[in-house]
Amino acid sequence: MPKHCQRLLVVSLLLAMPVHAEKLFCHVTYGGETRDLEARPVNSPYTVPVQPIGSYFLFRIVFQKEPADLAAIKLYVFADRNSGPVPIQQATHPYPPHAGRGAGYGFTGLNQVYEPIRDGELQYWCEWSPTSGPAR
Repeated sequence: MPKHCQRLLVVSLLLAMPVHAEKLFCHVTYGGETRDLEARPVNSPYTVPVQPIGSYFLFRIVFQKEPADLAAIKLYVFADRNSGPVPIQQATHPYPPHAGRGAGYGFTGLNQVYEPIRDGELQYWCEWSPTSGPAR
């Protein structure tokens, strides 16, 4: 087999291999309902949208691996007010995250955020998976 055909075969096989991309999974509970939010690494934190949780909270996950000096996992909870989103919690975790911070609650531990007006509670915890599925 000619060398260029061998190289093409090797490249084709490498491209056909399954990709195991890192992901974050945040388990967010509000009003008795739990949602699993997923995040992948991004190049810019400015492109990451918020996720509405109920009628009051907004949740944002920024998972940035590069450049190395900015690598971090940042979690934001906002109050969705008529005048616009108001930050009520922000947490920064190192990348890669430290394992097992809170007994069964991933690298974040269990977090509780309260509505300052309606007395509702949002709970969340996040786990990191170096492959494509939840770390559980």
